[in-house]
Amino acid sequence: MTPDFTAALDTAVRRYLTEVAGPHEHLSLLRWQMAERHPLDSRETLPGHLTTSAFVVSADHSQILLIDHVTIGRWLQPGGHYEPAECFADSAAREVVEETGIAGLQLHPWHQGGDLPFVIDSHDVPGKPARNEPVHVHHDLQYLFVADPQAPLTAQLEEVHGARWHPLDALAEISPKGLARLRAL
Repeated sequence: MTPDFTAALDTAVRRYLTEVAGPHEHLSLLRWQMAERHPLDSRETLPGHLTTSAFVVSADHSQILLIDHVTIGRWLQPGGHYEPAECFADSAAREVVEETGIAGLQLHPWHQGGDLPFVIDSHDVPGKPARNEPVHVHHDLQYLFVADPQAPLTAQLEEVHGARWHPLDALAEISPKGLARLRAL
C-alpha cells in the first residue's frame, strides 16, 4: 500500500466510525487488516481487500440504478475492486460509469464534497475457481450519487448482464443499512 492510500483509508474509516456508523458497526476485520498493514489496495490480499461502489439515486430519491452482476448473479449497486483515484468516491464513480455508461453522475450533497463513505460494508464474496480465487471478503466503501433516470444506459456486458433503474425499495434486499440511511435523509 502506498502511504497516500493508507492515510486516506485510515481517515475515511476513522471518520465513518465517528460520524456515520451505527452502534453495532465495528468494522473489526477491516480495522485488523489495516493495523496489520495488509495491502488492501490489492485484489490478491486475503482474507479481504478494498472495493468501492455507489448508490446512484434519482434526484427525488425514488429510484436507484442497479446492475445485474455476471459473477454474483443478482441485482446490486455498481461497483468493483478499488483502482487508484484521487479519492475513494472517484473510484466508485468510475465503476458506475464503466458498468452502466451513465452520464451526468454527481456526488450527492450528503458528502459535502468530502470522501466520507455513506456506508462501509464488509461482506463475503464467492471466489472464482477459473482464477484460482477462494471465497474472500470485500471491504466496500459505498458512496451516494445522483443521476437522471432518463439518461441513456449502456451496460458493460463483460461484467454485467444489464443496468436499469428500480424503485428505491429494491435496495432492501441488497443493503438494508444503505436504504435506512437514504430514507433518513
